[in-house]
Amino acid sequence: MALNSTDFVSDDTSPSGQASGFSIDEDEVARFSALAAKWWDVKGEFAPLHKFNPTRVKFIRETCVEHFGLDARARAPFQALRLLDVGCGGGLLSEPMARMGFHVTGLDASAKNIGTARAHAAESGLDIRYLNATVEQLAQSGEVLYDVVLTMEVIEHVADPDAFLKTCASLVKPGGVLFCATLNRTLKAHALAIIGAEYILRWLPAGTHDWKKFLRPEEIATFLADTPLQAEPPVGVSYNPLTGHWSLSGDTSVNYMVVARYPASAAF
Repeated sequence: MALNSTDFVSDDTSPSGQASGFSIDEDEVARFSALAAKWWDVKGEFAPLHKFNPTRVKFIRETCVEHFGLDARARAPFQALRLLDVGCGGGLLSEPMARMGFHVTGLDASAKNIGTARAHAAESGLDIRYLNATVEQLAQSGEVLYDVVLTMEVIEHVADPDAFLKTCASLVKPGGVLFCATLNRTLKAHALAIIGAEYILRWLPAGTHDWKKFLRPEEIATFLADTPLQAEPPVGVSYNPLTGHWSLSGDTSVNYMVVARYPASAAF
């Protein structure tokens, strides 16, 4: 039985204020819950994601247009497709996906994040199905599979990245596609994404990331090897300090994205 918007919703006054699942890192959920009201502040703690968003939205759009053979000139080419945004936070990706025509479900373990996402979508006049649940709960509920599953800048915050990504993959329908974005476990990433971004430039609150939980592209490919999804080589995302803009690049040593496609003929 598929979930509706009231299933698994945690009471914000409960001890945890979050959904449960084997991939959940309670400290990570609590950290982002504490910042829930600031998701849409373009000058606040999530300012880097606001600057990063146009690049990843464009990449998702162009990849999906190519993958599903759609008209790139259409304003909302994805009206027949269902999309799941795992770890949606305040809805920074869910909202542009909905504007492009996707039928969007946003999923987050933090009840406070979901509350922020729902309120902002309502203010924006967007019909987005937001669930306070874990991906494990969604998979176990008998949820209808999705054409597109996003897990963007989430996997480095979970307790069991292998099981988490496999569960995300299980929600992709044959012929669908999964996007995974994360940080590479390199010395360069430690220097730029943690020391630089968190402690020197103060782009993010100190402690947002744990370098030991960053993942190399080959680890992502290994996690997906036991699924029908076929992972492609990673695509780097780089920041230009002179222009203040992010762009796709061949440098995967810090930020990167992986596309994994599910052949229509394959099956779990």
